[in-house]
Amino acid sequence: MTKSPRSITAAFGALSGTLTSETQPEIRPASPDSSNSRAPVRVGAGVIGATHRTLSDLRAERDELLARLASGGETTLDPELIDPSPFPDRLPDDNDSDFGAFKHTIETEGQKVPIQVRHHPNMPGRYEVVYGHRRLRAAKELGRPVRAFVADLSDLEMILTQGLENSSRQDLTWAERALYAWRLDANAIKSKDICAALATNEAELARFRTVCRSLTPDVVTAIGRAPKIGRPRWMKLASIVSKDPTALDRIHTALTDGKISGASSDQRFHQATAVVSTTETSDGKDWKLVSSSGAAAGTGRFTGATISLTIDRRHASAFASFLQGEIPEILDRFFAQNGEA
Repeated sequence: MTKSPRSITAAFGALSGTLTSETQPEIRPASPDSSNSRAPVRVGAGVIGATHRTLSDLRAERDELLARLASGGETTLDPELIDPSPFPDRLPDDNDSDFGAFKHTIETEGQKVPIQVRHHPNMPGRYEVVYGHRRLRAAKELGRPVRAFVADLSDLEMILTQGLENSSRQDLTWAERALYAWRLDANAIKSKDICAALATNEAELARFRTVCRSLTPDVVTAIGRAPKIGRPRWMKLASIVSKDPTALDRIHTALTDGKISGASSDQRFHQATAVVSTTETSDGKDWKLVSSSGAAAGTGRFTGATISLTIDRRHASAFASFLQGEIPEILDRFFAQNGEA
């Protein structure tokens, strides 16, 4: 008796040691029926090779399978039949200008790359997007069908597919990765599978959890993607908040202030930091001046309206010249964050 083919991402299960079949991928060609009611093409694949794989192996297999699918394994779907992923991994962009340009490209040049969807597990005839959210949104707004690969995927396979697709592009911000890990935790996904989905390790996963636990997912979401804010500053903000019971309330107030309604997500992060850093540094104690990479330059003291910096002798002259040149830009950012630009 021949084994039925597994889904397109069964290979990803090898990362958690749960899927070990060595069946070769099988692609079912599109129906020759050219009517408008063409049924979606079903795509199946098994595991190729050994159970211990690197992400590079999985990417290579994914690319090979997609190349074979491109020769006849895709279909077109009504975008109104496709729902969002139950495991969102992206936050809204700061503005729609980039998306507008993206949609215009699809409108004028067509959709070059299909999206991937899975059959909706609870609603026959509907689908859930695995990756290609922006292409799906563009198709919906343009009122045109969307090119898609259709596969039968479990929740775990869906998560791993999304994670691998995003890690290959490396365009999720640190905040988005942290929120995605938190959501997977909430859905009882195993730690090793979350690490596989995000191409990360247990140490980084612990940092994601620390930030979301201290700041709460609501605050991280309200701040947004913050593409220029990396792990050190998110960890620093989480550390400050964890020591101050009133810090979250002040951040909530700052983020709902109408003055920053048009601010970018990076500016919202700086505003959140500003409203909680005052307490930490206003007690007159010296505060180490350390870069995000850990390089130290001296100490600072912040008491009310007085700010004093003591710079290490080997940096003093160069830092003074540097600071004088940077002050106008620093003030521009400060006033912009406070709605006074």
